[in-house]
Amino acid sequence: MTATSNDPLHGVTLQHVLTTLVEHYEWDGLAERIDIRCFKSDPSIKSSLTFLRKTPWAREKVEGLYVKLMRTKRPLD
Repeated sequence: MTATSNDPLHGVTLQHVLTTLVEHYEWDGLAERIDIRCFKSDPSIKSSLTFLRKTPWAREKVEGLYVKLMRTKRPLD
């Protein structure tokens, strides 16, 4: 086994991560969980992706929330 096979984000794009979170929490819920202005003020996938690609700490928070969501959803699938 390789190290990447244990990575829950392996093969998942940032756009997929963000789209999944927005579908589940909607923009308001996402903004409550992660305090980032691009989620609060006129949010869009495009502008959020631009910000997240340039801001490592924000991307880590978004990816962490996605991993947490996937772990809680997995038993229901």
